[in-house]
Amino acid sequence: MFRSILHLQNAAFVLVPGGFGDRGVKGMILVAKYARENNVPYLGICLGMQTSVIEFARSVLSLEGEDSTEFDEHTPNPVVVFMPEGSRTHIGSTVRLGSRRTLFQTPDCITSKLYHNLEYVDERHRHRYEVNPDVIGILEEVGLKLVGKVDSGRRMEILELPSHPFYVGVQFHPEFKSRH
Repeated sequence: MFRSILHLQNAAFVLVPGGFGDRGVKGMILVAKYARENNVPYLGICLGMQTSVIEFARSVLSLEGEDSTEFDEHTPNPVVVFMPEGSRTHIGSTVRLGSRRTLFQTPDCITSKLYHNLEYVDERHRHRYEVNPDVIGILEEVGLKLVGKVDSGRRMEILELPSHPFYVGVQFHPEFKSRH
């Protein structure tokens, strides 16, 4: 991803993409931290959103062992978890795929404005892990804002950090609908 955090000093914007597995995750977490602490615009897509949540939980909640169960199955504080409807034995067919609806929780957020203040967006997904629904309230209490949920209201789909000029994470893949 990068050789050191010094390479980010001249970055005008940071995009942390999706992926599977733990390759590069430590670097993604460092990038999320750097962007958050230095007001560098940040967009995390899928795993990029999940690593931003891990970083935020580690830095702001200051608990011990915040992680994803994808990287540490026995983490004492799982902030990202395997989706409950998934199967660990039939990996090929357990990815949450396809277009899913995300409802904006407030029109007063960056992401809603980027989508022309629509009530919802339909975007494509490709993931097995999600932000742990049990920690969403705790994360919001300390400053991370959930601005988009699935229509069931349980899954975090879009997050923003209101104290930051542009810090956005999305569980979906907006790039999958691009035709350019």
